[in-house]
Amino acid sequence: MSGGGLQAVFMAQRPALLRFLRARGAGEEAEDLLQDLWLKLEGGPPAVPVAEPLAYLYRAADNLMLDRRRSAVRRIAREDAWGEAVDGAEPGVSDTPSAERVLAGRDELRRVQAALDALGERTSAIFRRHRVDGIGQRDIATESGISLSAVEKHLQKAYRALAMLKADSENPEQRDAG
Repeated sequence: MSGGGLQAVFMAQRPALLRFLRARGAGEEAEDLLQDLWLKLEGGPPAVPVAEPLAYLYRAADNLMLDRRRSAVRRIAREDAWGEAVDGAEPGVSDTPSAERVLAGRDELRRVQAALDALGERTSAIFRRHRVDGIGQRDIATESGISLSAVEKHLQKAYRALAMLKADSENPEQRDAG
C-alpha cells in the first residue's frame, strides 16, 4: 500500500489509534505520538509494500511509544547519575569555580556571542531560541514565518561557526600561524 493509502487508513482509524495508545499507557502523550506517526507517514511510503496497513499503523504507533519511553528512562538515569555525581563531591572541595575559570568562561562566552552576532540577527536569534530557550524548531519556524528547512539551515550555520570557534580555541598555534 502506498503512503497515501496509509494516510487514508490513518485518518479513518485515528480515534482507535488514540484509544490504543492511551490504553497502552501513553496518557497525554498519545496525541503527540499520533502527530509523530502522521509526520512519518507524510515523509513518504515505507520501503516495502504494506500488506496489512492497520496492523502496520498499530505497530508503528506502539514502536514510537516504546522509543519515547526508552528515551525517558535514559534521560532519568542520566539525570540521576548527574545528581549522584554532584551530591557525591569530595568533602572539603568546593564546586565553585576559581576566579581564573570564571574569567576564562566569560571570555569564551564573549567570543561565542561575537561569533553568533557575526552570523546575522536572524541566525543568532534562531540559535538562541532553540538552544537557550529550548523552543522546538517547528515552533521557531512558525513564530518566525519561515520554513522548518530554513530554521535547520540557520542552526547548521550557527553550529558550523561554533565548531570553527572551538577548533580555533583548541589549536591557537594554527590561528597564530595563519
